[in-house]
Amino acid sequence: MRTAQALKIEDTDAPPSPMRSEAQVLAETVAIADGPLAASATRIDRGHYPLEIMGSLGAAGALGAHLDRQGQRFGLAIAAMEAAGRACGATAFLVWCHDVCGLYLEQSGNPALAGTLLDGHAAGQTFGGTALSNPMKTFAGIESMLLRARPVPGGYAVSGQLPWVSHIGPGQYCGAVAAVERPDGTVSHEIMFLLRFDGRAELRPCPEFSGMEGTSTWGIRLKDYVVDHDDLIADPARPFIARIRAAFIQLQIGMGLGVVRGSLDSMQEVEETLGHVNQFLEDRPGPIEAEYAELRGRVMRLAETPFETASDYLIDVLDARAQAAELSLRASQSALLHQGARGYQIAAAPQRRIREAHFVAIVTPALKHLRWEMARLSRETLPEARP
Repeated sequence: MRTAQALKIEDTDAPPSPMRSEAQVLAETVAIADGPLAASATRIDRGHYPLEIMGSLGAAGALGAHLDRQGQRFGLAIAAMEAAGRACGATAFLVWCHDVCGLYLEQSGNPALAGTLLDGHAAGQTFGGTALSNPMKTFAGIESMLLRARPVPGGYAVSGQLPWVSHIGPGQYCGAVAAVERPDGTVSHEIMFLLRFDGRAELRPCPEFSGMEGTSTWGIRLKDYVVDHDDLIADPARPFIARIRAAFIQLQIGMGLGVVRGSLDSMQEVEETLGHVNQFLEDRPGPIEAEYAELRGRVMRLAETPFETASDYLIDVLDARAQAAELSLRASQSALLHQGARGYQIAAAPQRRIREAHFVAIVTPALKHLRWEMARLSRETLPEARP
């Protein structure tokens, strides 16, 4: 069960740490994943919110590699998320939430957000997530915007409710979007802002999910929450989101890669003892490994230009994200079948990864959302037929 605990942060005014090499970041991240994270995976699945592990990942450089100040190494950020996800999919999701929040802060160009606050965030000294599920679906024409804003002296007053937002808690923050209403109730544009959980926003418990309970996911309610200019990420928001959308989506692929890699581990664990009968299963380790390697190579190439906005590039990113979801589903199911009854125990890694894989397939952008967007973009980019 989730509990709201006040966050105690120390030394948030510390300067940013020097950039670590890729080998250093990955070595320390893997050590954390194979050690304390793997040991805590079951407890996290049942509701423990692992801020202590997130802090260690921040100190290792795993939470800021994608930022400009750390060389914009998106491939490294995805690899670090994958390493975490190999041990625990919920923690990989927290890493993604944290990474994209850092992306918002830096790309805002707002000195009040991109300075000391971002330094502490990237180092895992403060924590924040993202409330962009509803806005992303709204911009795709799937939902309506749930947060509404009206201009007030010095900024905006925001009201409304969101059903679930992850990696948040008292003393934390997240990126959010609200539609700005004119006096007649029509919408002029949207703003993106840093929503601070400093007592002005109400946190409401969510229903218990089948997995990912350790992600500190809450419903939120705002009533005349005042956003001043120091907390504005983008005004208007749509051009900003269009610029970061590909980066937002491709970072998420690290979760799926981690689930696949962990599923392969579970298959290999029983190959020596059960390989003689497991050979009759579909989705054996060899083909899954080959598909994983192809996908990972493709993702790393896309990560070289994370802010590309061309439609064909975005379609490639969406397709890679969809492939990661589909491969996660197949690999996790196959891992459980390979392990048999031992993999069906409630605390078994294959049983947990099946639930993690379903989350990869439904978290925004969900598999159906990805296919919706690819179809829309393909219609826009295909040339008109000639008579």
